[in-house]
Amino acid sequence: MVSTPIERKWQMVVDVDRCTGCQACVVACQAENNVPLNSESHYKQMRAFEWIRVERYWEGEFPNVKARFLPFLCFHCNNAPCEPVCPVFATYHNNEGLNVQIYNRCVGTRFCQNNCPYNARFFNFWEPVWPESLRNALNPDVTVRGRGIMEKCTFCIQRIRRAELDAKRRGTEKDAVELNVQPACAQACPTSALVFGDIKAPDSRLKAFVENKRHFRVREELGTEPNVIYLSKVDPEAKEVAGHA
Repeated sequence: MVSTPIERKWQMVVDVDRCTGCQACVVACQAENNVPLNSESHYKQMRAFEWIRVERYWEGEFPNVKARFLPFLCFHCNNAPCEPVCPVFATYHNNEGLNVQIYNRCVGTRFCQNNCPYNARFFNFWEPVWPESLRNALNPDVTVRGRGIMEKCTFCIQRIRRAELDAKRRGTEKDAVELNVQPACAQACPTSALVFGDIKAPDSRLKAFVENKRHFRVREELGTEPNVIYLSKVDPEAKEVAGHA
């Protein structure tokens, strides 16, 4: 018996106007996905990594300078330039709009990292080591990746799968999955700047954001068709939407 393909398209909306740059999303992602700790030596060698980062930039001229923040993560592009260059098919696009990374296939060529225009993929240079006091805090639902492979944001796919199983047990698979799944970053954001959902759901919470006049995609001219959508910063003094980053 052939199963019916899942008709979903997971996307995330980032409201830059709500982001305060607190980096709660970064800490939550690190804890949820067993991301190795970044030491000072790793940072100085430019080999520190995180699956989501908050870019800070400045707008205006002194003394009217304003800080802007832009959360950056894997954009799960529909036309991802990282996928066709992988020699072992460790990364591909599934039927739910996710750019999937198969860790035990990856041989660490870093072709995908070189082909990503958003610098959203990171190479694991070292075997991860956690202090004894933190080892019991590792998430058992997520693989602890060894050195020599590429890592990136997965939209917390383990949470998606858990929500699907829970919905299936309750017999509400079609309409309840989106309401019961949130990536760690979106769940931890104190200002609800990150909104995650299934754009194909009948009453998707994303539709109002996608239709907002402030929406834009980073470097959309590249034709990568990202599944992460941003809402521009609103400057109340100028009474207009701030320029796109």
